[in-house]
Amino acid sequence: MRLKKLELNGFKSFAQKTILEFENSIVCVVGPNGSGKSNVVEAIRYVLGEQSMKSMRGKSGLDLIFKGSKNLPKGRGASVVIHFDNSDKIFKLENDGGDNINLNYDTISISREVFSDGLNKYILNGTEVRLKDIHNLLASVNIGSSGHHIISQGEADRILNASPKDRKEMVEDALGLKIYQYKIKDSVRKLERTEENMKEVGMLRRENAPHLNFLKKQVEKFEKVKEMQKELGVLYREYLKKESVYLDAEKENLSAEKRAITDELKNVSVKISHTEDANSAQGNKKIAELKIVEQKLNENRGLKSELERKLGRIEGMIEAKANRVKISGRCPTCGKELGEISKEQIENRENSEKELIELKNSQTDILAQVREIENKEKSLTSQIEALKQAINKEMEDLRDLERERFSFKVRHQELSSALELVHIKEANLKSRAEAFHNEIKEGVALIGQEVLAYKDYQITESNENNPSEEQKKKIERLKIKLEDAGMGSGAEIMKEFKEVSERDEFLVKEMEDLTKSIESLQKLIADLKEKIDVEFKEGVKKINVEFQEFFSLMFGGGTGSLAVVVPEKRKKSIEDDLDEPADADAEGYGEAMEETVPEQGIDINVSLPHKKVKELHALSGGERSLTSIALLFAMSQVNPPPFLVLDETDAALDESNSRKYGDMLEKLSKHSQLIVVTHNRETMSRAGVLYGVTIGTNGASKLLSVKFEEATQIAK
Repeated sequence: MRLKKLELNGFKSFAQKTILEFENSIVCVVGPNGSGKSNVVEAIRYVLGEQSMKSMRGKSGLDLIFKGSKNLPKGRGASVVIHFDNSDKIFKLENDGGDNINLNYDTISISREVFSDGLNKYILNGTEVRLKDIHNLLASVNIGSSGHHIISQGEADRILNASPKDRKEMVEDALGLKIYQYKIKDSVRKLERTEENMKEVGMLRRENAPHLNFLKKQVEKFEKVKEMQKELGVLYREYLKKESVYLDAEKENLSAEKRAITDELKNVSVKISHTEDANSAQGNKKIAELKIVEQKLNENRGLKSELERKLGRIEGMIEAKANRVKISGRCPTCGKELGEISKEQIENRENSEKELIELKNSQTDILAQVREIENKEKSLTSQIEALKQAINKEMEDLRDLERERFSFKVRHQELSSALELVHIKEANLKSRAEAFHNEIKEGVALIGQEVLAYKDYQITESNENNPSEEQKKKIERLKIKLEDAGMGSGAEIMKEFKEVSERDEFLVKEMEDLTKSIESLQKLIADLKEKIDVEFKEGVKKINVEFQEFFSLMFGGGTGSLAVVVPEKRKKSIEDDLDEPADADAEGYGEAMEETVPEQGIDINVSLPHKKVKELHALSGGERSLTSIALLFAMSQVNPPPFLVLDETDAALDESNSRKYGDMLEKLSKHSQLIVVTHNRETMSRAGVLYGVTIGTNGASKLLSVKFEEATQIAK
């Protein structure tokens, strides 16, 4: 990667577009004071993202725009473009995923523009980008933001005057560690955002938890309902199958019984008719009397039968009401099973008890009427017997016939009663069939169409065909429980529970992912810090080697080294960490150190030949200049930047030191391009290209490519 060219347009004293091409390893810029040659250096600072207006000799962005002259108007804006050869594709930029990717451009062009309102923007190969992107891009090729690659006359001494902490940052920048620090800052920001996201997800889960727990309980309740429905379905299938079989069988039995009774009644009626025709007139008279009495007896018996049927119905109703009162009376003890009994249920129970009392009173009245009828029946029977005796006495010959007729009559009555009983049974069977169909409807409403599966239920030989009362009670209890549960189909609850559960599972997965991200970021930060720590220690060693070489070259001997300043409370046998005896004071970045603390920094130790001076403040101006140059050159040798800009750093050197300075330039140029602003002939002699900067007749700086002899004349 090489610096190809620099374009200035309206920047400071360069009113018109000016291009500097850097085709040689050493390019010198010369010119008289005030010509604008240092503006070239400031243009490089500016386009590489410098934010300090003071370092560019200005107060605001407006100071960077050409202010105008007698012949040229004031500029509306200014721009600087720097071009790098990227044929080896080493420039990298962080993508949206946080990974550094190589930019597939042969030339990287960075442009920075400033406008009359003071605002500025950055453009990378035609695309507007952020300052952060420019910093990351430059850090990937060891062009840091501390400006260690741009050294001006006044700033050469800056590393000596800097605090240990600032000096440490300069060293880190020179070692190319800035890219790791940017990554750490980005990772810390991502970590903070991730932790904030973690809190938000946790808050969402906490907000979601009560509703989820409520739905979970509802689902559990619904599952219990489903179990009850399943149990009810089993009971229903057996019960309904048995009831269906029973109803069919009972219907067939009653039909057969009814046919048999009807046929026998016809036969008995014919026989009675024959015996009546055989009666004598006297016998007919007595028989007529007897019929009257018998009719009364039959009426009483009919009334008795009617009362007995009514009594039967009342007894049935009493039994039903008693069972209902019994069940409802048992409900309060079922507390946990049936829940709280409503006021309406209590009123229903009281009404049922009242109705039961009324029915029992009716039962008592009917029993009394039956006893009265039975007494009348006894009386009528006595009358009949008397008539029979009279008939037997008067109609001895018809006695046997009358007895036969009477037996037929009794049989007829028995058959009539039996037929009436069959009718009652048919009515009861019809009611039971209606109840059966109603039960099916209730079952469908409670558990669905599966109730109809009773038709396929197989009754084993051990099962009774007639459903038991216990089965009916179990079914009724389950029906009451299901009605109390009132869950309906539960589909909406299940759907909502599924959605809320899936949301919670998503949040749990999100928290797991965030936890992994946090752990990954924490590990990345720790790894980067460790990498900085290791590379910094190794870099300090290498800088000390180069510093010693340059220092000895500049001063003809002596020693120069860097030492890490560590707070005493954090120091842990640092001196044993490095292995060069000459750099014992610099062996200060031990692996036992904890995380970097603000107090850490870099000190510079020097020892001049033939002098006892070891403190920086005791050095003369020239000695400080040589020391800073030696150190800066040493730093650039360890991790060479693509280019170095030296702005009159040789101004204070005499002829002898200028030659040494020139030798160092040639050594540095093997690894980095050098752009040198100078007045020094010795320095000029080392350049491959010389640019002369002068003030034109229009009052703006202009650039000339000159020969060495011309350069020395221009520089005067």
